Amino acid sequence: MSEADAKALIERYLAAFNASDSDAMLACLHDDVAHDINQGGREIGKEKFRWFNAEMSRHYEERLTDIAIMVGEGGVRAAAEFTVHGKYLSTADGLPPANGQSYTLPAGIFFEIDDGLISRVTTYYNLTDWTAQVSKAD
Repeated sequence: MSEADAKALIERYLAAFNASDSDAMLACLHDDVAHDINQGGREIGKEKFRWFNAEMSRHYEERLTDIAIMVGEGGVRAAAEFTVHGKYLSTADGLPPANGQSYTLPAGIFFEIDDGLISRVTTYYNLTDWTAQVSKAD
């Protein structure tokens, strides 16, 4: 895949994220996508990714801004760095209580691309920073 095509694929994926369009995100992924969850485990497959997106939508409302996409030579690997603007909607297991707190933090995703689709999504952000932001008393 060319670098330009890889960049366009990542742009479609992130635009789908910002539109809260899980189906459009899934359309960018391989059936056996490897999903590395921030400070968590690895899940394999679109169905697990679909479930993850549903859980995320239940607990968080997020939008990405200041997106910078970088693509490696040959279009096999890419990365995106961005700012997450979110709202914590409902309490997630093991995390502080939710009451609509807002948060803003830098984050990034690393991608692998195979046969024109994303075959790996690895997300990174500072969970300690996020926890501190949503734990502040309003």
